[in-house]
Amino acid sequence: MDQTYMWLEDLDIFFIRLMAALVLSGIIGFERELKNHSAGFRTHILVGMGSCLMMLLSIYGFESFIEEYDNVRFDPARIPSYVISGIGFLGAGTIIVNGMTIRGLTTAASIWTVAGLGLVVGAGMYGVAIVATALVLLSLIFLNNIERKYVSHYFKNSYVVVVEDDAKVSDILTIFDDENLVVKKVEIQKGNNHRKKIFIHADRSQKYDEAGLIEKLSSIPRVVQVSSKR
Repeated sequence: MDQTYMWLEDLDIFFIRLMAALVLSGIIGFERELKNHSAGFRTHILVGMGSCLMMLLSIYGFESFIEEYDNVRFDPARIPSYVISGIGFLGAGTIIVNGMTIRGLTTAASIWTVAGLGLVVGAGMYGVAIVATALVLLSLIFLNNIERKYVSHYFKNSYVVVVEDDAKVSDILTIFDDENLVVKKVEIQKGNNHRKKIFIHADRSQKYDEAGLIEKLSSIPRVVQVSSKR
C-alpha cells in the first residue's frame, strides 16, 4: 500500500519528465523528418521517451527494495549505461554505405544524443536538457548550411558513373583525357543487375564544361547513369 501511494505521489513527476522528453526529442526528430531521413519524428520520440522511462526506473523503481533490505546495494547508473550502449543497433540501422558515399551518420548520432537527452530528463536535469536540445538543433541546421557552403568544394570534379558489367573503363577515362582533366583516383564497385559503379575523382583545381562532360559520358555505350558529387 505504501509503495502504491509512493508511485501515485510521484506520478506528476513522471508525467512531466516523460512529456519533457517527448517534446525535446520530438523537436530534434522533426528536424530530421523535414529532411526525409530514415529515422524521423516518431523514432526520436520513442528513443527519447524510452530512455527517460529507463532512467525513471533506475532512480525510483527499486527504492522499496533498498529501504526494506539493508544488504541491497543498487547502482542507479547501471541501467542508463546499458541504454547508451544498446541504442547503437538503431543507429546502425540508419547508416547506409553506398560505395564511397556514407549516409545516415548524422541521424545515427542524433538518435544516440536523444537517448542521452531522455536519460538527462529522466534524472530531472531540465536545464541541461533544454540547452542540449538547442545546441543540437543549431548543429543540425546551421552547421549543415555552413558545411554545404564551405566544405562542398572537396567533392568538386567527382563523378559516379553507372555502367553495364561489360562496359570498358578505358572508354570513360578517354573522355576525361579529351577534356584535359587529370584523374586522381578511380574506384569500381560491383553492383546488382549486372551493373557496376565507377567513382572518378579529377583534379579539383581544373575548370571545364561540366554539362558537356556529363553529356559525353552519357553518350558512351552501356553507360546507364552519370551523376556529379558536387
